[in-house]
Amino acid sequence: MQPISAFLVPVFFVLMGMHTDLASFARLDVLALAGALTVAAIVGKQVCYFGVADRTVDRLTVGLGMIPRGEVGLIFANIGLTLTIQGVPAIDSATYAAVVIVVIVTTMVTPPLLKWSVNRPRAVAS
Repeated sequence: MQPISAFLVPVFFVLMGMHTDLASFARLDVLALAGALTVAAIVGKQVCYFGVADRTVDRLTVGLGMIPRGEVGLIFANIGLTLTIQGVPAIDSATYAAVVIVVIVTTMVTPPLLKWSVNRPRAVAS
């Protein structure tokens, strides 16, 4: 029997996607922001692998495995769509679309990167 969360995960992504203005995906400013955020997300996760204290653990694989952790950012961006500061939205639809692009890209690039990392030859420590 599947846990209830197995049913709710697709519902979550459908609800988040319903708030996305798909026309924003064609705007160069949105794509530029999404590109910058994607690079920051990937580089930031790779810097975090320095926190792996055990030198026998493949730190690169740990860092690559952390890349698709944007769902929480998606939740905060969705909350930002509903918040206003003196009548001005905290996050506009273009910024939300950029965050959605980052989540999609980081989710899609991680499996091939992990496959490469796990299968790459490594030097044996002596």
